[in-house]
Amino acid sequence: MAKEKYKKALLELLRREGNDVCADCDAPDPDWASHTLGVFICLNCSGIHRNIPHVSKVKSVRLDEWDNVQVELMASSGNSVSKAKYESKIPPFYYKPTFSDCPLLREQWIRAKYERKEFIYIEKQEPYSAGYREGFLWKRGRDNGQFLSRKFVLSEREGALKYYNKNDAKEPKAIMKIEHLNATFQPAKIGNPHGLQITYLKDNSTRNIFVYHEDGKEMVDWFNAIRAARFHYLQVAFPGASDLDLVPKLSRNYLKEGYMEKTGPKQTEGFKKRWFTMDDRRLMYFKDPLDAFARGEVFIGSKENSYKVLEGLPPKFLFACETESDQLEWIAAFQKVISRPMLPQEYAGEARGGT
Repeated sequence: MAKEKYKKALLELLRREGNDVCADCDAPDPDWASHTLGVFICLNCSGIHRNIPHVSKVKSVRLDEWDNVQVELMASSGNSVSKAKYESKIPPFYYKPTFSDCPLLREQWIRAKYERKEFIYIEKQEPYSAGYREGFLWKRGRDNGQFLSRKFVLSEREGALKYYNKNDAKEPKAIMKIEHLNATFQPAKIGNPHGLQITYLKDNSTRNIFVYHEDGKEMVDWFNAIRAARFHYLQVAFPGASDLDLVPKLSRNYLKEGYMEKTGPKQTEGFKKRWFTMDDRRLMYFKDPLDAFARGEVFIGSKENSYKVLEGLPPKFLFACETESDQLEWIAAFQKVISRPMLPQEYAGEARGGT
């Protein structure tokens, strides 16, 4: 009888506002819980909690046995109360992952919250909020594809991320302006669970570098340091903008990536298989997914500017997909961009456009 009573009480708690999604990644219908932290979590996040047993002990809401003390703790805490405590001082630029993000981001978010208590004690945010960071990352070589240790320096004051080919080099190999910097985790593409792709503009063309660090915390700290630098740059560039306006511009994941075959506007050349990346309004194509330079870029405007995507034989660029499901996904991605009105600053991108 007691077991049924406790289970019924837990299921009622799950219906409370805030408890109906995972406390850590917002996945719907969580059916696990940390009975030491008092939060309801999803199956994936429960696995991360199991790796910090000195902080969190987890149980299934439906399958495990609960006692009165544990149920009372869940009732007195819950997701909303826990967030008010463990997320009280999150910097606006800090990336809060969701269930669709890579395991590394979700693990380090959970560890930052409960194990390191970074959002209770501001001084613990120093690694990514100081405005300056330097260290060594493994960077993929452009020619041979090997990862080599390189020194990286991020400086808000200089407005740039730089890396050096040699430890004692006086001049950096590349200077990446914070203004045009983007970072996105790409573990599957890079072949490392901590793999980060950094892109920047050089001579109005997109350039990629691929990096990782053995320490997951170190890599996520770099990611959030880049977001912090972007945030402070945008605060100066757009003094009237609110945090809500700026945060979506700090970093972006790609709308769609994958292989397609293409032929050019005249359709006189043969189809060539290329790796395509849709980065906001830039559609880039590469011979290899890990190429540093795009073979070409196509600017995707809006329907107000007469941009369309059609099945069949459109008049400008023709792309072919291996499967119908691939085709439908790409069409949906194109439609999403085309249906969004262009911002004034995006017309400069259209002028560069080209292939």
